[in-house]
Amino acid sequence: MGRPTYCGRMVDRLEISMVPSGPRFSAHLRFLVNGEDVVAGAVGEGGRGLFAVGPAGAELGPLRGNGEALRVELGEPECSGVCCGFLSVVVQRFRGIVQWSDWQVPYAEFAPPEFHFDADQYDAELARVDTRAGRSGVS
Repeated sequence: MGRPTYCGRMVDRLEISMVPSGPRFSAHLRFLVNGEDVVAGAVGEGGRGLFAVGPAGAELGPLRGNGEALRVELGEPECSGVCCGFLSVVVQRFRGIVQWSDWQVPYAEFAPPEFHFDADQYDAELARVDTRAGRSGVS
């Protein structure tokens, strides 16, 4: 059984993990799409993700997607998003697909491609890390 397809192409796979606290940044989430760190690849070396992991868990609501397009900030470069811009993406759900598209990237960085996730796998991954609901922890 292979990966599901969308419009004749394989759907993308989302994995979420935690980056522990360091000397400069608090703990935050890492978004891997097809094994690649989307935020690190688009904000440059020294940047960080914006989804903080606090004592109550991660607030993933904006990533859930619905029928309306919603712009979500995912990361910022080392110099800060106020100076160079943030990494953001439009998240939208179309039936069984969650789409990430229309990227805006920090100055002088490259935009990731459009991603299409199987909604069931995507929802399961968000639920896995939704510690606010007390279901499970971020790994």
